[in-house]
Amino acid sequence: MAYKRFTASEKQLRGDPRYDNRLAGKFINCLMLDGKKSVAQRVFYGAMDRIAEKVKDTPPIEVFEQAVKNVRPEVEVRSRRVGGANYQVPMQVNTKRRQSLALRWILAAVRGRSGRPMAHCLADELLAAYRGEGNAMKKREDVHRMADANKAFAHFAWR
Repeated sequence: MAYKRFTASEKQLRGDPRYDNRLAGKFINCLMLDGKKSVAQRVFYGAMDRIAEKVKDTPPIEVFEQAVKNVRPEVEVRSRRVGGANYQVPMQVNTKRRQSLALRWILAAVRGRSGRPMAHCLADELLAAYRGEGNAMKKREDVHRMADANKAFAHFAWR
């Protein structure tokens, strides 16, 4: 008997009001705290406006999508217990998890910055990820490096 892995939230997810983009809608939902969606939208659109000012030749929603695409991890390490010992086993990441990890890492990097308005920090982090820099990209590189270092245990990845 096959169990459904994900809830109906994926079907219910709508695009954001300005760009009608489902990824942006998902990001706004992840950005939201305490059910304050209008505050999350204000922060996100403020960041998009700042990106539009800084990057003239590309629409800000494309910068956002490319930034998320750049942060997505290919592989990750998972703990696997084999014969009384725990091994960090590198494994491929499925598509939905790649996206959710990318969004989570971008938000963690943004929330780690302080001293300036959230929209400014978000715009800076998205631009950095767009260029392949920044804390979210550093996190991705660390995960890839960890997987590469534990390549010897890849034969334990049977699930």
